[in-house]
Amino acid sequence: MNVLTALGLNFALLVVIMIILWLISIKIRDVSFIDAFWAYGMAVMASASFLQTETPGTLAYTIWALTALWGIRLGTHLFLRWRKEGMDARYKKILGHAMDKQGMSFAKAALLRAWALQIPLLFMVCLPAQLGILLADAKGLSLVSIIGAMIAVIGIGFETIGDMQLKAFKSNPANQGKVLDSGFWKYTRHPNYFGDFCAWWGIWLVAFPTGWPVWVAVIGPLFLSFTLMKWSGAPLLEKSLKKNRPDYVDYIKRTSGFFPMPPRNAADR
Repeated sequence: MNVLTALGLNFALLVVIMIILWLISIKIRDVSFIDAFWAYGMAVMASASFLQTETPGTLAYTIWALTALWGIRLGTHLFLRWRKEGMDARYKKILGHAMDKQGMSFAKAALLRAWALQIPLLFMVCLPAQLGILLADAKGLSLVSIIGAMIAVIGIGFETIGDMQLKAFKSNPANQGKVLDSGFWKYTRHPNYFGDFCAWWGIWLVAFPTGWPVWVAVIGPLFLSFTLMKWSGAPLLEKSLKKNRPDYVDYIKRTSGFFPMPPRNAADR
């Protein structure tokens, strides 16, 4: 099948799924589970691409497996967290502003401020996986692909362990209002975001040998990196944490903002 046709079918599938989820969010008046679908959606796009590949080889299987592993693991983590904690305050604020200040209905605010924006962004970030699978054909793994797979696995593992450490920390009532600064969180303030960063740059490297369309698709990991480090990831989260965690300012002074580094001494601050 033509690659553009396959991508078009993937995009159409994504739109259909998003519409269904939008309708569900209207019924329950909560869009917070959109974060879980951000991850699940990547796995869906990779799987849809794989199913349209006539003769998948080791390279296609590897890209699909890494993307599915990342997406299903993270999506399940976020879905279970949403089920436990309920509506995300970020979306409550975003939709509330659109409804109160701009006169939108909940349905319109949910569509325009949440779901519609996710469609092109999810599709773009997942382009390296989609194109890599569709172009891989029966190819095997090159050295670059092996290195990329190792980086992606490290990222998935780093993120998984970081999430487990945070979950265990938050489950202890004695830690209410405190800052986690042990485990991976001793070396970076955002082990989960760093894990995402490694996973998607790794997947892009795995797919790199398939040719120039994947090279152009570097826009996916570039945009994700910008989002995590400069836009809606770390900056937005830290703005909230500095208000609600008295010790967080000192934690910032001694702990790397993104890439894991040894903690700074008081004399180095």
